[in-house]
Amino acid sequence: MNNFRILMIEDSASTRRGMIELLEPLRSEITEAQNGREGLALSQSQKFDLIITDLDMPEMDGIEFCQSLQKNPATRGIPIIIVSAFDSNSDIDLGFQAGAWAYVPKRDAKTTLLSTIQDVRSKFRFHHERLILVVDDSRLVCRLVKEGLEKAGFQVVTAKNGKIAYELVKQRKPDLILSDLDMPVMNGFEFCEALHASAQEEYASIPFVVMSTISDRGHMKRIIRRGAASYIVKPFNIDQLVILVERLLSDQFQILLKERERLETERTLMLASIASLVSALEARDPYTRGHSETVARIASGIARMLKVSHEEIEMVTIGGRLHDIGKIGIRDDVLLKPGALIAEEFDIIKQHPIIGANILKPIPSMTEIVSMVLYHHERPDGKGYPYGLTTIPFWASIIAVSDIYAALRSERPYQNSLPEDKALRIIRNSRGTQLTEESVDLFMAWHAAESHSVE
Repeated sequence: MNNFRILMIEDSASTRRGMIELLEPLRSEITEAQNGREGLALSQSQKFDLIITDLDMPEMDGIEFCQSLQKNPATRGIPIIIVSAFDSNSDIDLGFQAGAWAYVPKRDAKTTLLSTIQDVRSKFRFHHERLILVVDDSRLVCRLVKEGLEKAGFQVVTAKNGKIAYELVKQRKPDLILSDLDMPVMNGFEFCEALHASAQEEYASIPFVVMSTISDRGHMKRIIRRGAASYIVKPFNIDQLVILVERLLSDQFQILLKERERLETERTLMLASIASLVSALEARDPYTRGHSETVARIASGIARMLKVSHEEIEMVTIGGRLHDIGKIGIRDDVLLKPGALIAEEFDIIKQHPIIGANILKPIPSMTEIVSMVLYHHERPDGKGYPYGLTTIPFWASIIAVSDIYAALRSERPYQNSLPEDKALRIIRNSRGTQLTEESVDLFMAWHAAESHSVE
């Protein structure tokens, strides 16, 4: 700890000598002051790495000294250790409220002061090397969070919206981002998504913490799905925030974050591989080429009409593309048969939802998509397959109506493409039997809106 400068404020000369002896192993440069006023003047004229102060002193006591130090941005981040004979809970609380990093009773100084300094020094070095970007359109929030984090030793920069924040990220990559959601120009959702969509892959690895007044659990889950590392509900106290920031910047969290990125990369690669399988499947049968993309387009269009989250739209799109992936396991003489299937052959075809679900189950976070693949041939009248369900998961029912309409409007070896009005009539007549009432109503609303937009 060479060149480590300590300011020691204590009105008793003998106590100062005793503590200086205790700190000899640090080989630090120690400057002495007899009271808070003298210590404050020294702290403003010289640079110190650590301050040790008593509480009960003439002219300016330790609490007033700490409070004065916190008011000055130049000295706010200096770690303070209080060493005092006053060690009641209320005294200790006052010390921490005034800005102390640690509190050592004088009776314990011989055994704990040296190790406390080493711990504080290590923690301060960790904090001081970390840059935090605070993004909020409220000047008050930015100022309070900035002051609190600087007091804890962090470097802090602020921005009033996501667009400005993104430019700051390009200039110097922060170690962590604290962002509000509801902001003008570019909100927190858009900022987080921009980081994850950037060509600079390291931006996606920055821990992104959302600060919001909304405490709804579903809302929090949607934020985390978009790439946020954590969520803190306003109003919060700075101590809570500092603890959260320390945890997110810890080595262990960084390991977990990298693991999450690895799993997401694996998921993306696996989905790309499965999409290739779908293309290979459709290449076997020229009559079904492009069918899965059509189903995905219709289903995702209904999802957009419902104004669901970006993640749900993406999930439904993937579900549409992969709904028939199980047909990859159906032999050609059955799958490509030009005429009507006999009962035994139809039983084989009815296995494709199960085969598809089994292909997708090993992939993390594919539960909803597995449900779409497995149940998109179930019917509310119980005559569907593979299980004859009468209650069908919502998105599976949306895939079902999209699938049937796409099939009706395409050329098949056993069926010509139907005109639009006839296909729509079949969809309407299937309401409550082959298709759920809700899915038919939503499809018809989507189709009407789509037709109107084309006109």
